[in-house]
Amino acid sequence: MSKKPNQLSNGKQTDSDEKAVAARSSSADHTYTDLELLEIFQDPDRRHYAFNLIVRKHQQKIYYHVRRIVIDHDDANDVVQNTFIKAWNGLDHFKGQSQLYTWLYRIATNESLNHLRKKRTSFFLPLVNVEKQLSESLHEDPLLSADQLQLKLQKAILTLPERQRVVFNMRYYDEMKYEEMAEILGVTTGALKASYHHAVRKIEKYITGN
Repeated sequence: MSKKPNQLSNGKQTDSDEKAVAARSSSADHTYTDLELLEIFQDPDRRHYAFNLIVRKHQQKIYYHVRRIVIDHDDANDVVQNTFIKAWNGLDHFKGQSQLYTWLYRIATNESLNHLRKKRTSFFLPLVNVEKQLSESLHEDPLLSADQLQLKLQKAILTLPERQRVVFNMRYYDEMKYEEMAEILGVTTGALKASYHHAVRKIEKYITGN
């Protein structure tokens, strides 16, 4: 069985790789393109090094993408962990037919939605009750509780259907192109544009009416 990402420090690395990891700051990790990291990953002696850099490069954006779906910080950390475990186990089969970061976003999105489904199943809650629970938990976030406008926006977003919420977040917060979103979600750009438009109207209606 493949080692999980949190066990990668036990993997085989060359001395130069270890020094390179220690010397690089988080911003310096971005000097490698995804294509270069994938090429390094193909070297059995350097795959742990390459994957560590992939995680460093993408984990912050993946975390915030997940956090906006599952809301809770601890839940988000669990989902991100599972995302990179799946990425580690599946990277050997990655054919490069999509961009690496859209592939990671697809895994993270599916893991996030699966997490919410499991949450509903575990507590025998209908969809509306889960969203209500998530909405109430927003008040516990010190960053949001201090910003009433952001708090109201997040509550409005939580009134959207799950998939529409994901579409809105990707477009509004991540500023993704519709083509990239289509690659991640497996939906046409036309359908995504319509979904985003409807989401914006619902959010505007919620904010002006509350």
